[in-house]
Amino acid sequence: MSRRVLVTGGASGLGRALARRYAALGARVVVADLDPPERPVAAGVESLRLDVRSEEEWRAARAWCAREWGGLDVLVNNAGVAAAGRIERLTAADWDWILDVNLRGTVNGCRTFVPLLKRQRSGHLVNVASLAGLMNLPGMASYNVSKAAVISLSDTLRHELAPYGVSTSVVCPGFVPTNLGAGLRSPDPVLAASAERMIRNGSVTPEQLAETVVAAVDRGRFLVHTHREGRVAATLKRLVPPLADRPVRRAWQRTRAKLDAQDRDERPAPEQPQEQGEDR
Repeated sequence: MSRRVLVTGGASGLGRALARRYAALGARVVVADLDPPERPVAAGVESLRLDVRSEEEWRAARAWCAREWGGLDVLVNNAGVAAAGRIERLTAADWDWILDVNLRGTVNGCRTFVPLLKRQRSGHLVNVASLAGLMNLPGMASYNVSKAAVISLSDTLRHELAPYGVSTSVVCPGFVPTNLGAGLRSPDPVLAASAERMIRNGSVTPEQLAETVVAAVDRGRFLVHTHREGRVAATLKRLVPPLADRPVRRAWQRTRAKLDAQDRDERPAPEQPQEQGEDR
């Protein structure tokens, strides 16, 4: 029987590429997203409305899988948003937004489908985090934290669920040229422009990344690095932290100079003293 796969954020970007890859391998696939795909993802791929922040919509997705397929084999928690900004500029609303989507959205998916997978005694959770959750680059606190939490969640679940035949993988990609930058939020224009540029110039395409992820999941790998440079950087940070920190400090020094210039430009001009007119 062909695998049954649900991909959140599957209407575009990496989610779409993952859905297409699974469909090409003969899986039954449903993409779940806020909006339906603008064009068909692939022949036979279904589509569901899903706001990952909504427990009600998650329950509806689970009911659909149970009704139409009799269960689920692979849940890909891919939906996510991007942000950048210095800690003192990020508002409580900024934090709520990114944690609700990136972290709570993934938690909601796992909470909803784990009971079904445990009853089946089979299944695989694929949580898409980011290299940012391992490297913790400055100027990206809210995004880093949201993705680091997904890595921690995944590491917890791989042990918690293994006795029930349920496997877990966490994907930590570097920058990928998708439309993620279009919805990026940032109170710092300099950091927003930098993040958008790095996303646009990503070295691995969504299609290449999807192929890597699906192959790694098939092999049962837990931590999935999709970029060679990311794998090297994460290894250096773990084994030789000073060597990994050096380029980060240099890059942040250059960025700080741009941020200082931005701050100067944002300061209101000092008020000019008004000339006193002569009494008439």
